[in-house]
Amino acid sequence: MPMYCFTCDTDQPHRTLNRAEQAWLEERLGRAAVREFRMCEAVLDAETGKQCRNLRTGTNKKPFARSIRVPVLE
Repeated sequence: MPMYCFTCDTDQPHRTLNRAEQAWLEERLGRAAVREFRMCEAVLDAETGKQCRNLRTGTNKKPFARSIRVPVLE
C-alpha cells in the first residue's frame, strides 16, 4: 500500500511488520503491541536490494523524533 515516507520524501509501498519484526520493535520500544506500524519497502540501492525500512503508523508519517528503521531479521 503506497503511503508517504518521511525519509524517502515521497509515496512508497509500505507493509505491516512480520512477527520477528514486531518482536524486535516491541522490545526496542518497550511496548506490548506494535500492530499499528508500517514499514517502507522502497528500494534504495538496486544492486544490493537495500530497502528504506523506515517506520510510520497509518496516521502519523513521523511517529518518532529520530527515524527508526527495522533491521533485516532472519
